[in-house]
Amino acid sequence: MMRTKLLAVLLASTLAGCATTPAASPDRGVASVNVPVLNRSNYTIDLAALGGVLSPGDVSRLDAWFQSLDLGYGDSIYVDGLSAPAAASQVAELAGRYGMMVLPAAPVTAGLVPSGNVRVVVSRNRAEVAGCPNWSVPSQPNFANRSMSNFGCGVNSNLAMQVANPEDLVHGREGSASVDAIAGAKAIAMYRGWPLTGVIDGQTRRPLTTVEQSTKGN
Repeated sequence: MMRTKLLAVLLASTLAGCATTPAASPDRGVASVNVPVLNRSNYTIDLAALGGVLSPGDVSRLDAWFQSLDLGYGDSIYVDGLSAPAAASQVAELAGRYGMMVLPAAPVTAGLVPSGNVRVVVSRNRAEVAGCPNWSVPSQPNFANRSMSNFGCGVNSNLAMQVANPEDLVHGREGSASVDAIAGAKAIAMYRGWPLTGVIDGQTRRPLTTVEQSTKGN
């Protein structure tokens, strides 16, 4: 009888061990599985560049197109076409009014650039956390000690919406070969030299006591 009970306990333990979730499951760690994903979109406009020069009308058309795209930090601008080297300076001048620069090596876009035309490409990254909010899995029971299905949705969705350049989420910035010690110490000097909000004319601001208030009134 004792041997039968022991066999039943061993069999139940074996089955329980087989039913556990593998430790390699991504939702069993401290990192969130709901992370920002980058989607790249290319916007194009073809402009006539006869003799390699854009007409004033096409420059105004390009300016209106930039405004419609709400061109700004994080976007990348390219010029493609056989006439690109000559017209790129005009595009660069206009892009400079938006605080932007024209980059080399335009990305591949659909269709060939017609002869005598240039194609201006604005490449834009967008970060978003797909599938959030995600309450697909109940919080209990949780025998495998998994993180909640919505874990990370709030923080990472806010990060994806607030980051100025979504590409910074993929790789960091390369540091400059030269270091400006003055610029680096500027923030520290401002922090140390900024007057404290609780001090007026060198005296610490504090609320007056009842006796001081009555004396001041007299």
